[in-house]
Amino acid sequence: MELSIPYRPHLLKTRASNSSTIFITNRLALTQSRLFFAHNRKLKLMSANASVPPHGLSSVNNGSPTTSEYFNTVGRTGEVERVTKETNVHVKINVDGTGVADNNTSIPFLDHMLDQIASHGLFDVHVKATGDIHIDDHHTNEDVALALGTALLRALGDRKGINRFGDFCAPLDEALIHVSLDLSGRPHLSFDLNIPTDRVGTYDTQLVEHFFQSLVNTSGMTLHIRQLAGRNSHHIIEATFKAFARALRQATEDDPRRAGTVPSSKGVLSRS
Repeated sequence: MELSIPYRPHLLKTRASNSSTIFITNRLALTQSRLFFAHNRKLKLMSANASVPPHGLSSVNNGSPTTSEYFNTVGRTGEVERVTKETNVHVKINVDGTGVADNNTSIPFLDHMLDQIASHGLFDVHVKATGDIHIDDHHTNEDVALALGTALLRALGDRKGINRFGDFCAPLDEALIHVSLDLSGRPHLSFDLNIPTDRVGTYDTQLVEHFFQSLVNTSGMTLHIRQLAGRNSHHIIEATFKAFARALRQATEDDPRRAGTVPSSKGVLSRS
């Protein structure tokens, strides 16, 4: 059953005899319209999330509830299947999720980073990928990011009502990473990390920049990543994904004052 509140602008009668009263009445009508939009959306999401299985009933990976069967399709969702001679990738994302992570790319460290995006962005992220990892992780890492960026693009649609901008600094022990992003429709990456080792486990640390460049290209995102401190490669990379998740969460959340309008003076946010 859909929950809603009635919207009755006709109740705000313009019984005004002067311009100041008319101005106040119009401001009240605008405020009611904005509250109506934000409240109804919140109620719909609350109603949908009522069916989410309790986190304690599913296994937990890095703080994210994990399940291979559940995916909440209510909210802003995007799904992509990318099949090439090198990889087979299936991605689903719900930006109005609860932090459910179900990721298996055959690259353990990449799975760990995708879990950070889900957990700290409160997105539902489901990624299944197979690829030519007998050669190296490059193609799988790239195609997962390309598919994730496309799924995000589809989930956000015309981007009406969102904050658009996100900015976050994440510390992890000695590491401190700053991420700032704009869901502008214009792909751009500025990447300034000094990762001291060539590998973390078996993961080639050069692939971190390539992951974000690929995601930026398909999502239409402007992304700046800066390292303010850090000596441990694992800490630097993980703090980067955490800061990215939190900044993306800010950018994709509703701005109730916008009342569903596009956050651009041009009136449109697109990749063209």
